[in-house]
Amino acid sequence: MRPIRAACLGTATLVTLLTCTPVAAAATDTGSAQVRGKARIITVQAEVQQLTRFPVTPGSVTQGDWVVVRSDLFDEAHNKVGETHGTCTTTRGGADEAEQCVVTYTLPGGQLTVQGMYFNYLDQGPFDNAITGGTGKYEKARGSVHAETIATTPKVVRRFTIRLV
Repeated sequence: MRPIRAACLGTATLVTLLTCTPVAAAATDTGSAQVRGKARIITVQAEVQQLTRFPVTPGSVTQGDWVVVRSDLFDEAHNKVGETHGTCTTTRGGADEAEQCVVTYTLPGGQLTVQGMYFNYLDQGPFDNAITGGTGKYEKARGSVHAETIATTPKVVRRFTIRLV
């Protein structure tokens, strides 16, 4: 398969997660969920830096396509606070495309792993994924990540709200 670079995809660019990636890690981090017995919220903004799609059938979205994506994460003051690294596999092709994605967020103090479905990358709609684990201060992490697209040009930018429980 020949890779198609993100620059060729325009506004149809898939960004996942956590990507697929997220407005203020330190400023909106509400502390340890385990100690306080309640949810901990981290909000970051993600700018896609690299995205490559490996299509099964060039020129169309087909089951089995593979996407590799990397984003930089920023706080609300636009200080870089981490990155995301992820892969997605297309499970349903066509206009109502679906992808199964696995993404790792590198944040100050550790990493979070996230997994879930992403639907209809053409309209860049919001999505939610499950936190499946973590390292460092995120060890034994559980919760969810909600993603909203806030820009598609010149780069895809998403706001990620990370809810740790």
